[in-house]
Amino acid sequence: MTFDSKIFVAGHCGMVGSAIVRRLEREGFSRIIVRSRRELDLRGRVAVREFFAEVRPDVVIDAAARVGGIMANSEKPVEFLLENLAIQNNVIEASADYGVQKLLFLGSSCIYPKLAPQPIREESLLSGPLEPTNEAYAIAKIAGIKLCQAYAREYGKPFISAMPTNLYGPKDNFDLHTSHVLPALIRKVHEAKKNGASEIVVWGSGSPRREFLHADDLADASLFLLQAHEPVDLVNIGCGEDLTIRELAETVCRVLEFSGQPVFDTSKPDGTPRKLLDIGRIRAMGWKPSIPLEVGIKKTYEWFIAFSEGF
Repeated sequence: MTFDSKIFVAGHCGMVGSAIVRRLEREGFSRIIVRSRRELDLRGRVAVREFFAEVRPDVVIDAAARVGGIMANSEKPVEFLLENLAIQNNVIEASADYGVQKLLFLGSSCIYPKLAPQPIREESLLSGPLEPTNEAYAIAKIAGIKLCQAYAREYGKPFISAMPTNLYGPKDNFDLHTSHVLPALIRKVHEAKKNGASEIVVWGSGSPRREFLHADDLADASLFLLQAHEPVDLVNIGCGEDLTIRELAETVCRVLEFSGQPVFDTSKPDGTPRKLLDIGRIRAMGWKPSIPLEVGIKKTYEWFIAFSEGF
């Protein structure tokens, strides 16, 4: 991968894809290729193959996916399976068939078993049952990992699968019906401040533990992996630290200067009890995150305020 490489970032409009594009631009990569969904629907195999045949990218970063929180996954499992399988199959197959030199497939930490030993090592994949509330999305991502590994084994393709922990940052999804926990908390606290409320309601008991990584740190790790000389097919990307949902809610309240309190709706599901990734593999390669959680939350809220007209 050189500064002259043609780099296709699939999903550049989303939180992760936009962070990767910003990082590539900052590093001086000038041949960055992007297509909006209107220009190229990645669910369409023929359209994807025609695009690859015409553009011939050297490097592909697949950050495109249908994503959402517990509610969205529970209500739309068919859509989460079909759309994600179609997107990743088309991108990975075309990358193999049209001479892509390196591909980075971005998955999710939800691929790991619900009760995997903590912190979760890459070897835990397929070692136990998944968390039911995001099973459809997880199964699709597991299929993508296995397809990348199959291409590497059968055809020698240098395809990498990276499993980031829970992500947040600018351009996150703040819709309370489909968002993940951290952007949902930011939105709830923002509205509580605006409306003069004294509390926010948080799903579940507050006891599950989660790890959070800023999208800019993931972008940094993605570039690091694409430039690394060490062969790696599956690698976790996280910060190596977690906290309870209660502690997270209290942190968001503090950073956003909200004097009210979080209250917990225990009639709602908790999801996986704990999800902390073992990041020993990527740390041994020489990478570590740089954005502390409170700093990242503050930056994300600043972006939310600047672009909150649509929320």
